[in-house]
Amino acid sequence: MFARLIACLAAALLLNGCATVRPAAAPESASSSLEAGMVSAADPRAAQAGAEMLRQGGSAMDAALATLLALNVVEPQSSGIGGGGFLVADDGKGGVTTYDGRETAPMAAGPDWFRMNGQYLSRRQAVPGGLSVGVPGNVAMMALAHGERGKLPWKALFQPAIRLAREGFEVTPRFHNYLERYRIDDSLPAQSRELQYIAKGGPVLSAQSRALYYRPDGAPAPVGTTIRNPALATFLEKLAAQGPQAFYEGANAEAVAQTVASAPSNPAAMTTADLAAYRAKEREPVCATYRIYRLCGMGPPSSGATTVIGILGLLERFDLKALGKDNPVSWHLIAEAERLTYADRERFLADRDFVAVPVAGLIARNYLAARSALIAPDRTMADVEPGNPPGAGAAQADTFTPDVPSTSHFVAVDRNGAAVSLTSTIEGPFGSGLMVNGYFLNNELTDFSLVPEEDGKPVANRVAAGKRPLSSMSPTLVYGPDGKLRLAIGAAGGKTIPAQVAKAIIGVLDWGLSAQDAISLPLIYAPGGDIVIVEKGSSLEAMIPALQALGHAKVSAYSLPLKANAIEVVDGRLVGAADPRSEGQAVSE
Repeated sequence: MFARLIACLAAALLLNGCATVRPAAAPESASSSLEAGMVSAADPRAAQAGAEMLRQGGSAMDAALATLLALNVVEPQSSGIGGGGFLVADDGKGGVTTYDGRETAPMAAGPDWFRMNGQYLSRRQAVPGGLSVGVPGNVAMMALAHGERGKLPWKALFQPAIRLAREGFEVTPRFHNYLERYRIDDSLPAQSRELQYIAKGGPVLSAQSRALYYRPDGAPAPVGTTIRNPALATFLEKLAAQGPQAFYEGANAEAVAQTVASAPSNPAAMTTADLAAYRAKEREPVCATYRIYRLCGMGPPSSGATTVIGILGLLERFDLKALGKDNPVSWHLIAEAERLTYADRERFLADRDFVAVPVAGLIARNYLAARSALIAPDRTMADVEPGNPPGAGAAQADTFTPDVPSTSHFVAVDRNGAAVSLTSTIEGPFGSGLMVNGYFLNNELTDFSLVPEEDGKPVANRVAAGKRPLSSMSPTLVYGPDGKLRLAIGAAGGKTIPAQVAKAIIGVLDWGLSAQDAISLPLIYAPGGDIVIVEKGSSLEAMIPALQALGHAKVSAYSLPLKANAIEVVDGRLVGAADPRSEGQAVSE
């Protein structure tokens, strides 16, 4: 289990009703006017695109959506219109709405979608090509959210991304490292190239993408090289002019379906009807209190809110402030809380449209208090099993599902106090490797459990037609006791995302750190019996002997480039934060 966990992490990180929820009966006076808005994103050029919208009088929603589009250009390996996302929005008065743009399985899909020649594919075998591609949801989510929360014209959101794609952008060290990792000798036969990609845990990059990002001799574009993507610029211009139907109907829909169905690796049955039928959804936010604060996040098919709230709820009875960030007991308690919460995640979480997920039970105070009683500050739990939360139905099997992400998170707050926390992804680096109109198609269906049953019981996160795979994305908003926004935060990094977000929230609320310092803290990640510490050379690595003395047998340190972004409200002003392990930046309007 430990080797499998580390392999997944290393491969990944190297590189229709609406409910608006108001936290803690927030009054109208919770609205506040700020001197200037702000955007924090994983790439400065994308943050600038969002800030440009704010300068034009746009809302936080306009800024976030422009940031998403710009990231598609400058960080194509991580997210974009070929993938999906989750969006948590505050209206500036404490009212929270969440939007689900998660990809869906084609209508031809079923439990045996990943079964070939009598065997279920491994994740590495399943990633390359068409079988892993879900119907993209980001454009539909953008249209739904913009229609309700946008101020600027739809067309305006696209202009920075079109400019970057048409005029060019420079290759950064991070992007170059991704290109180097997936470099393959084109002189090899196609089957040999595919085997090399599978060995790297990634996709077979299409000829179109190699022509964009690699030199004729197969070498990746060096750092500082200007990349132009005219195909993407042209399509974005069409999408800006014609609206979301230009994505889900007509030539683009035909190209997506044809590319998936005729993929050199794992061709799959996706049709134009699958794209035409896609709908983004407004979901009910999942909100709960932590000490004197209130948190709101994304519910199923995201496991983000229940996992973040679960970790914090299990820790609430401990005085983390008194223990402090430099005490190994603090990190031991966090690890134990993660172990319990991730066990529940694996057992119960899936697309709520298909599976009865006991969301209220998982975050119920009585349930968390009972689970928390299993945690002791002076010893480690021997074994961790899923609990029995109120509302849990028939027993479901739990299974370890590798999660190899290439994701981006970004946040925007406008001068009226409205906020957006948005996580967007194409799943693994470069997604499926397939490219249409200059953007990569996701490999999101490998977030499903590839094997539909365990010990004769159905797995909650099994594949089904039209179903959305389970996600770890955790866009989160945190409110103070006055009902005003305190923190907008999220992260990239697969199953580490809830752990990253919970750690940062503890850093801000319990340890009194700035959001920047809280994000910069090393991470402890413990989804089972083993612990991963990020990063090597950190104060947390120095605590390994103390953690082992508390009973954690397997503790290892790795240097993995995490990506978290946040904006906090401090004394009526916005303060941005971006993970120092990334190229991220916060930009004021």
